[in-house]
Amino acid sequence: MSSPDSSLIIRLAWEDRTTFEEIEERTGLTEPQVIAIMRRELKPSSFRLWRKRVSGRVTKHRKLFENRQSVEKTDFEA
Repeated sequence: MSSPDSSLIIRLAWEDRTTFEEIEERTGLTEPQVIAIMRRELKPSSFRLWRKRVSGRVTKHRKLFENRQSVEKTDFEA
């Protein structure tokens, strides 16, 4: 993989609103593959910070994000 490809993947992975599913659609890389690239390309402390950030973020997984939005709509309508 060339350097621009890695930098694009890293940028997409750091963005809060870009889901792993979107990254897969754009690059063909699955979530475990993205994690492996992040582990390889980032400093260990940066990787740990990213994993902590992503692990608690609903918006990184499309299905979780959609479920949360539907729950919020239901709560709002009630």
